[in-house]
Amino acid sequence: QVQLVESGGGLVQAGDSLRLSCAASGRTVSTFHMGWFRQTPGKERELVAAIFRSGGPRRYADSLMGRFTISRDNAKSTVYLEMSSLKPEDTALYYCAATSGSIWPPTRYVYWGQGTQVTVSS
Repeated sequence: QVQLVESGGGLVQAGDSLRLSCAASGRTVSTFHMGWFRQTPGKERELVAAIFRSGGPRRYADSLMGRFTISRDNAKSTVYLEMSSLKPEDTALYYCAATSGSIWPPTRYVYWGQGTQVTVSS
């Protein structure tokens, strides 16, 4: 069992940068692939980025256009999402997720946090 708690969201202006954090507890985090997703009301949850269990390999949604970076610090049991040049369309509830297994990139996630809200004003 893994518990995930996101933090770092808030209200920012277009062009700003923001770093989200996902603190994990329970099983050893280094055994899990991790991902960041985002969702707006009534919309399908969208994969933002994923990172391999030990770090290194990463995947990003094409729509990010190089503005987001996922990283992890397994010693701190924390995964990060750095966001830059934020746009109003980035406004969403951002979720951290985890999954075990050897498949890369992940096709499904088992554990989910409650989300942290990011709102970008124009």
